[in-house]
Amino acid sequence: MSSRRYARGWGALSLAVGAVLVSTAAQSPGPDSVREQGTATDRDATAVVSLDGCAGGGLCSAPAHTVVLGGDRVLTGRPFTLGPRATGHVELALRTPGVLADINVTDERGRRIAGAQSADHTRWTSAAPLPAGARYAARMVVDGAGAYGPHRARLDFRTAAMPAGERLTVTFGPEDGGTYGVGQPVTAELSRPVPADDPGARRAVERALDVRSSPHVEGAWHWVDAATLHYRPRTYWPAHATVRVHSGLDGAHLGGGLYGGPSHPLTFTTGARIEAVTDVSAHRMSVFRDGELLRSVPVTTGKSGYRTRGGIKVVLGKESFVRMRGDSIGIARGSKDFYDLKVHWATRVTWSGEYLHAAPWSLDSQGSEDVSHGCTGMSTEDAAWLFHTVREGDLVRVVNGYGKPMTPFDNGFGDWNLSWPEWLRGSAVATDTTPDTAGSDRRSVAGALSPTL
Repeated sequence: MSSRRYARGWGALSLAVGAVLVSTAAQSPGPDSVREQGTATDRDATAVVSLDGCAGGGLCSAPAHTVVLGGDRVLTGRPFTLGPRATGHVELALRTPGVLADINVTDERGRRIAGAQSADHTRWTSAAPLPAGARYAARMVVDGAGAYGPHRARLDFRTAAMPAGERLTVTFGPEDGGTYGVGQPVTAELSRPVPADDPGARRAVERALDVRSSPHVEGAWHWVDAATLHYRPRTYWPAHATVRVHSGLDGAHLGGGLYGGPSHPLTFTTGARIEAVTDVSAHRMSVFRDGELLRSVPVTTGKSGYRTRGGIKVVLGKESFVRMRGDSIGIARGSKDFYDLKVHWATRVTWSGEYLHAAPWSLDSQGSEDVSHGCTGMSTEDAAWLFHTVREGDLVRVVNGYGKPMTPFDNGFGDWNLSWPEWLRGSAVATDTTPDTAGSDRRSVAGALSPTL
């Protein structure tokens, strides 16, 4: 059989594993031969399946790996290693009359590689790029290729090893193995930034970061900045769910010579749906578990000039004791607004120091007026009860207030204050455009700012 050369055009991260070419075989040598060049034929053969490795946009050379289909025999050629530029999606295509009746591509551990057939069943494309330095086997059934009916074929190949250099890894949050509230977002901190002007690399990163929950929910990643992503469902996580997070970046080619490296997976569970709702105008906080009211308590919130932020917040942590001073938020010593207090049963909801805490000094105002410097104050008994009822990731909503809205990312987990369409605009996969703020550095450091009162 004569050699063939043909041009193939591929997308930015597509792989020219090439094509699988099926050609009619004419007169040929003995049935058990596989030529050194990989072009085996057989007197009873009806087709030859070849795997080519092509550099993106270049010309494919003669087939380097072949399988002879004939009678009831399946002969496999030598394994084929893709070139260093052949990275990305795998595509198997039938070039002569017939259909690919079945395709099963597996890695060296026997795990099936996800992919989709074309409508006419002549082409199969992997759902994601294949990592570098790994082995694969493609098993196919070709139907309608000749008088002998369906024929089985197997192609063994491997992707080229990664070149030396820095790898992009990811650190997931929250901590592995914990139980969190239904408002807890998943965080992904990248080891190096992926700029907004490289949308192809951002899409590759997003698709490689897999989040699955049981029960299943709809969710998406959002680029907070060039090195940070958050994942949240469209609505909150279900109560008592299991969430598993895995990185498929290891070995993946992200473009420009950058490859992904290994990262630790994450599994966590959610508890009951706990939600504390503070009605500022009514000066009361109501706490619900799975929709059932547990307790309603009188509170005081931020006074004029120090209004409590409105919107949805998430519990960041709990401190049984914290010292709060006015100069930590710019109130000078000697000022009538200055304070220096030892506070108990403090539940943190912002990094800048907004808490729900015991405030025995304001008992006369709780339930009737706002006298705090931004925190939500209550009796010591109620604060201790709340402290032992909520956990990280539980929801805290402030309604009917006068303060500025909680920001999404720079002062805690305000993720839920974005509508679902707004959230999707921060995804490189859900939209072709990247939000204006996606490339800015808006990360905050826990504890970097001192508490308010």
